[in-house]
Amino acid sequence: MPERRLVATLRALEESNVAFILVGGLAAVLNGAPIQTYDVDIVYSRDPANIQRLLVVLDSLEAIFRIQPERRLKPQASHLEASGHLNLLTRYGPLDLLATIGQGLAYVDLLPHSSKLDIADGVRIPVLNLETLIAVKEHTGGDKDLAVLPILRQTLNELRKRDR
Repeated sequence: MPERRLVATLRALEESNVAFILVGGLAAVLNGAPIQTYDVDIVYSRDPANIQRLLVVLDSLEAIFRIQPERRLKPQASHLEASGHLNLLTRYGPLDLLATIGQGLAYVDLLPHSSKLDIADGVRIPVLNLETLIAVKEHTGGDKDLAVLPILRQTLNELRKRDR
């Protein structure tokens, strides 16, 4: 997905005051990792008011579940209130909504491990730091996570050398 589509998704969330933290591959890229990613992964606050704001944004993005897209099933509040992951397609591309990551880390747990970054033209969003992202991927241990871990670790080492 081209960069402008990733930014468009994040801009829609940010402009609607959705409480979220960017995680996953795009967070790694914004932390300096030389990897490619084609989707947006966020951990969102499950506060009822935030869920309502998120539903409005998802509707504007024409979000549907990625599984069986021909059925055009839209996420509902009950989906967002649950503790699972929602894999969606939007008019800008894939969007994964995660209630928790790693060892059950929710939005409030991750907030101290994120910082706001300017990503484009006035879009400033919270992004998970590289140390926490590495820890989450080490815990998850999926094939994709294990494959990218050496790159993330090397990026972190290079950033630490630069900051000394």
